[in-house]
Amino acid sequence: MSGFLVRAGILAFAHRGDHLSGPENTMAAFEGAVALGYRYLETDIHCSRDGYLLAFHDESLDRVTDRTGRIAEMDYAEIQKARVAGEHPIPSLEDLLTAFPDTFINIDMKADATVAPFKALIKRLRCQDRICVGAFSHRRLQSLRADYPQVCTSLSPKEVLWAKLRSFHFPTPKIRGACAQIPEQAGRLALLDERMLETWRKLELPVHVWTINEPKDMNRLIDLGVDGIMTDDAAQLKSVLGNRELWQS
Repeated sequence: MSGFLVRAGILAFAHRGDHLSGPENTMAAFEGAVALGYRYLETDIHCSRDGYLLAFHDESLDRVTDRTGRIAEMDYAEIQKARVAGEHPIPSLEDLLTAFPDTFINIDMKADATVAPFKALIKRLRCQDRICVGAFSHRRLQSLRADYPQVCTSLSPKEVLWAKLRSFHFPTPKIRGACAQIPEQAGRLALLDERMLETWRKLELPVHVWTINEPKDMNRLIDLGVDGIMTDDAAQLKSVLGNRELWQS
């Protein structure tokens, strides 16, 4: 089993950091999550035109920063001038990995251009036991798995669909991910009903659910037996887990 998954109990993920400490995907947000005791952080990555990986969700700067432009069409030096919420610089993935060496980082590869520099970064930092990697692209994940089979990867959407088909006893290609990181439902497709929970267990795949912000939903999912919860409300999830004597720092 990957080092990312060996920790016992329910994994608590700070989704893009602690949003009360700073805007999403900023060092302030991640520092706030770590200060709360979070060991698992979640982020996204895009790649600048000159090959730098940024901990950033959107393909453009427009929504959350004081500048505009597509990250893939800008050099890192130019992106460094942008400020999230007018104040916070955009961290690089390397910044995040090196600033918090005792944490595990869940990383969503948002674009094809991230794959090659990400592989190079894994080799240079030797961080393969500290990361779990997901993507909405099956091809991106397969490329990473080919060169780094020891790195934890979550299921691609295609593999999630295969698992759904298996729940109805349809044969499918091999599912290669180490965990399922899913919403409860994708459109009308239930991914956490009784049939699917049985399938996840048969596949021996831990189930991490995103993005859960209400205490009643956190408690319900814990009762269902999920293995991890991703949240925007880090303090709330810590409180729920603490009240049930399940919090681990």
